[in-house]
Amino acid sequence: MTVEDYLANLPDAQRRIADEVRALIVRAAPEAEEYFGYGMPGYKLYGKPLVYFAAFKNHLGVYALPAAHAEFAAELTGFKQGKGSVQFPWSRPVPYGLLERMVAWNAQRLAADRGQ
Repeated sequence: MTVEDYLANLPDAQRRIADEVRALIVRAAPEAEEYFGYGMPGYKLYGKPLVYFAAFKNHLGVYALPAAHAEFAAELTGFKQGKGSVQFPWSRPVPYGLLERMVAWNAQRLAADRGQ
C-alpha cells in the first residue's frame, strides 16, 4: 500500500484532515521523505523517524514525537497520550498549528543530532 492508497480509503472528513496534516508536515520539514510504514503514512528525516499519523474510528493518532511531548506538554494537556504518541479526537478541532510546531521542532532536533 502507498500513502495515496491509504488516504484514498479514508472517509471524506478524515481525508480532509489527513491531507492537512500531510501538508503541514511538508511545510515543517520539506526535506522529509514520505513513505508508508507500520500501516500508516510516515516521514523520515536523515534516515530517522520524524512523524507518523493514522486515522482511527474516534481519533487521529500522531506518533514518533516523544522528545516533542516534553517540549509541548502544556499544549498537549487534555489529549490522550502515550510514549511518543498523542490522540486528537475527531470530536474536537485538530490543533494544526501545534502539530506543525511539533514536527518542525522534531526536525530541528534531528538536524542538531546530525550536526546540521
